[in-house]
Amino acid sequence: MASRRDLANAIRALSMDAVQQANSGHPGAPMGMADIAEVLWRDYLKHNPSDPTWANRDRFVLSNGHGSMLLYSLLHLSGYDLPIEEIKNFRQLHSKTPGHPEYGYAPGVETTTGPLGQGISNAVGMALAEKILAAQFNKPGHDLVDHHTYTFLGDGCLMEGISHEVCSLAGTLKLGKLIAFYDDNGISIDGDVAGVDGDGGWFTDDTPARFESYGWQVIPAVDGHDSDAIDAAIKQAQASEKPTLICCKTVIGFGSPNKQGKEDCHGAPLGADEIALTREQLGWEYDAFEIPEDYYSAWSGVEKGQAEQSEWNKQFAAYQSEFPELAAEFKRRTNGELPADFSDKADAYIRQCQDKMEKVASRKASQNCLNEFGPLLPELLGGSADLAGSNLTIWSGCKDISGDNANGNYLYYGVREFGMSAIMNGIALHGGFINYGATFLMFMEYARNAVRMAALMKQQSIFVYTHDSIGLGEDGPTHQPVEQLSALRATPNLHTWRPCDTVESAVSWKSAIERNDGPSALVFSRQGLAPMARSDEQLSNVGRGGYTLRKANDAQAILIATGSEVELAMSAADQLAEKGIAVNVVSMPCAEIFCEQDKAYQETVLPQSIRARVAVEALHADYWHKFVGLDGRVVGMTSFGESAPGNILMKEFGFTVENVVSKVMETIG
Repeated sequence: MASRRDLANAIRALSMDAVQQANSGHPGAPMGMADIAEVLWRDYLKHNPSDPTWANRDRFVLSNGHGSMLLYSLLHLSGYDLPIEEIKNFRQLHSKTPGHPEYGYAPGVETTTGPLGQGISNAVGMALAEKILAAQFNKPGHDLVDHHTYTFLGDGCLMEGISHEVCSLAGTLKLGKLIAFYDDNGISIDGDVAGVDGDGGWFTDDTPARFESYGWQVIPAVDGHDSDAIDAAIKQAQASEKPTLICCKTVIGFGSPNKQGKEDCHGAPLGADEIALTREQLGWEYDAFEIPEDYYSAWSGVEKGQAEQSEWNKQFAAYQSEFPELAAEFKRRTNGELPADFSDKADAYIRQCQDKMEKVASRKASQNCLNEFGPLLPELLGGSADLAGSNLTIWSGCKDISGDNANGNYLYYGVREFGMSAIMNGIALHGGFINYGATFLMFMEYARNAVRMAALMKQQSIFVYTHDSIGLGEDGPTHQPVEQLSALRATPNLHTWRPCDTVESAVSWKSAIERNDGPSALVFSRQGLAPMARSDEQLSNVGRGGYTLRKANDAQAILIATGSEVELAMSAADQLAEKGIAVNVVSMPCAEIFCEQDKAYQETVLPQSIRARVAVEALHADYWHKFVGLDGRVVGMTSFGESAPGNILMKEFGFTVENVVSKVMETIG
């Protein structure tokens, strides 16, 4: 019968062999954490390889995603649909085993990790989602939602600043079902993180004291190669009402005679000769990619997982019998389905906005949408990075979430833009919620990589950004976005909306809520925006991302605008008409969606026969050249802003009727 060490060695063998075959990868972390993984996955992790999407499974996140062969080995050995051919195909084109774990490629991969610190952040989001969902659905005698979130992380994750943001909040919110294993091997790419004999070093924090200050339970100095010590630590962690950090002392590259404990095995293959020596050292008598059948049997989680899910199904049936409406709601939400009447009710509200013709800041229009849509969506979960009063993200039905009471729908993230955004991704990945989080558009910069990860993973995170241009005024260039919208629009699979009035604001929210294959960025103004009159056809075309708001007979030019500059474009068109120059005005609240439309529709909005085009937007000019072409002009920003009242700045930087008219005149000669 295989021992625990033998079973852990199966991970080590698969990891070093796959990295060697790919001639690329990171064998050190999988070999160092194999003993921890063996205890957790075989004795504690609640999961069903036959149904990787079971709602009440435990979540496992490999935050140190460079050690991806650890996760792939675990999935393969446990019985997930990840055959040995995929292990052999590690890091190859179109394999299910890419260099870093990618959500959606292999079953059982809960999130994409690689950018250090974001995995632990996603794990915080998952644990938070579990706690809130449990508070909303569990009843006495019915613990419908009851699972842990486990995460592995290394020195790199802890050095990244985002780990402070999210772990601080996790302690405050008392996420007792979050258990993190710190792979304290003392090695990063550049060598010994604490230096040698007190000389040098770059990571000398007192990590246990740091996490204790956050309000975590810390279990220090656990031997990461002692199965009994690991087992005892997990038991202690599961008994705590606080999140737990288990600090595991490990040897990177464990088993490699000449490279263990050194940076040499962190991010490069061991080499054929060293692998042979490692096999000998570990007593591993099998060829590359060969795992004995009794090892597979010992590792398999299928029978146990099916039994656990079957028992939970019985619990759900009893719950359904006693609480049929809640059970139906739970199924709807965890399946990612919207209420059947949402779309019709949202359309009715959009029509109401059109009829009302109200002039308000689009951030206020956004709050109005939340007040309208919030009661329709029990799954709506909001928050802001300490800017609720400015972002206007709190609506009339908001209930605060705290460590002692998670039965709410609003999170105070504090000044943690990056952490908020990555936590949102974890909530989205967990399921059961549609979540939004807000900050100023300028501070998207802090969070950009989490926004990118949402797009990469095709997750429905809704990023709300207010104070959208130099029009915010006196706070000056430190707070005035210029290039940020271009960065968002350049992100694949991200829909970026900049509405011009209450109608486009409502359409943007409806679009973001109904979208299930990626994130949306909703960008709103501080200043009031004039309402635009529309025909029924124009109203229906708002959702197509770009549409003709003003149609002229025999148009000589086209003005393209977004947000606050749509009103400017309409006024310029009026003045041009007085000069006998016919101009179409196109509002383009979401250029990405417009570019997804069929060519015939795009031609009706931007006909190729009209090459005299001027784009107007109080943000960076460069984005618009693909729409205006070589013959067109852009009225936009090419420098940072200044500190002054918004209306003064708009005039200073050329956002005036006179300047727009002048640019149109240039294009038509």
